[in-house]
Amino acid sequence: MCCSVGFARSLGLALLPLALCCIVANLLLLFPMGEIAYIQQDRLASYIWYFGGLGGGGLLMLVPAVVFCTLGKCSCCWNESLMMCGSVLAAVVGLVGSSYCFVVSGFALVQGPHCFTVLGWSYPFAEQKGRYLLQPETWSQCRQPVHIVEWNVTLLCVLLGLAVLEFIICLLQLGNGLVNAVCRPCCYKQEYSLNA
Repeated sequence: MCCSVGFARSLGLALLPLALCCIVANLLLLFPMGEIAYIQQDRLASYIWYFGGLGGGGLLMLVPAVVFCTLGKCSCCWNESLMMCGSVLAAVVGLVGSSYCFVVSGFALVQGPHCFTVLGWSYPFAEQKGRYLLQPETWSQCRQPVHIVEWNVTLLCVLLGLAVLEFIICLLQLGNGLVNAVCRPCCYKQEYSLNA
């Protein structure tokens, strides 16, 4: 059991910086090129307001990170199987959060940025279904905010990558917790029957 608790703690420690990076990336999306004028004028892409990185990949991911890191710290209030069941529930919360971050970031990437073009403020790449990502020469359509396409593409790709890593970590703990919650009581019964 010590190995599985140690493994869960290491997974929790890995989730903490990933969650913090998701929060920072989402906050940077709110301030293109570090300017606050676009958020004040409501000139941001609609999916950025869904807070995939801040909510799903960030704050929601802190739940499994804290649960995994604190496994086994309070041996008086949890037996080992219940402790692993709690980590399984926390892993499910993490899977939901990372999935939400991935889906919102993916939709935001496909939609493209909200920017000022020769036709005014619009989503110039929304009809392209993500093909603009392979055509960087078209990115100059966006005149304001300057370099908004590069800004959004970079940060949204970072969020997609972080969400995948968080999903894998939570999936690992889900498997670890299920195996230990189900198999551990059986192992104890066999030990008792062998000792008797």
